[in-house]
Amino acid sequence: MIDVTTENFEAEVIAASMTTPVLVDFWAPWCGPCKTLGPLLEKMEEAYGGRFKLVKIDSDQEQQLAAAFGIKSLPTCILLKNGQPVDGFMGAVTEGKLRQFLDKHIPSEAALLAESETQAAEELIASGDLQTAQAKLEDALAANPGNDDARFDLIKILISTGQFEPAEALLAPLLKQIPLQLRFEALHQWLQSLVFVTTDPRGQWEIGQFDALIAQNKRDFDARFAKSRVLIALDDWTGAMDELLEIIMRDKKWGDDAPRKTFVALLELLTPPKPKVAQDANGKSAGGIELMGKTAIEQDPQAQLVSSYRRKLSMMLN
Repeated sequence: MIDVTTENFEAEVIAASMTTPVLVDFWAPWCGPCKTLGPLLEKMEEAYGGRFKLVKIDSDQEQQLAAAFGIKSLPTCILLKNGQPVDGFMGAVTEGKLRQFLDKHIPSEAALLAESETQAAEELIASGDLQTAQAKLEDALAANPGNDDARFDLIKILISTGQFEPAEALLAPLLKQIPLQLRFEALHQWLQSLVFVTTDPRGQWEIGQFDALIAQNKRDFDARFAKSRVLIALDDWTGAMDELLEIIMRDKKWGDDAPRKTFVALLELLTPPKPKVAQDANGKSAGGIELMGKTAIEQDPQAQLVSSYRRKLSMMLN
């Protein structure tokens, strides 16, 4: 348990919540129910073994913080994840009710193990050790079958290393989900392209063979689409998207909308992950507290590329 003030709020609450859920207990020395709830919160923090962090804010001493969270009565508890309030409750509650509240938001030990394995795997992927990363991700899924981040990374490895059948098996149930997660649909479209290259005779063609057909007939969409799949297999994804745009420009619905679906899939796979930023454009934290100085966040070239191709698709469809 940590006492928080405006001076350490950003570090102990906002920054800390990026990795561990933070439960903020707004209290005051004169508040009777606060004296009942406080020890129970500390007991739960110990019982949950570091799976969440408890901080206390004296509302009388830290009125700016209390106002930022709109505190109307005491005690009030607010749970933050990734710099944002996600849930809360007012008044003293029983231990059973408190456990229900925490269990709704606090990851289990198995989930934390899976998350740790996933993070380790992502570092291995970045270093190029895909074999060890695959093993880590398989362990993560065994510990927590609901870890979609681990499943996504594992399927990406399976596809990129040519393990198409196990990738397809992992994808199959996800493609039946409602609503369908775009990132898994993206993997499906990528997998289809690579399977085409290994099973269709045109998958072994030189790019010039496709260009010759297209030069004879610019509406040879079969040749253009096949060419786009070969370009994907060659990791020329922007070249593939350019070819797909040519189809979309001439016939938006050709091939049961396959060019658009493939294009959107490539955009999804090319989009860099969003950084976890606790500060908004106005220089305030998620809790509305003014920060010392403003950080200029420049868009990286990959994000600029994706944004450019999104605009191109939008122009073609409108």
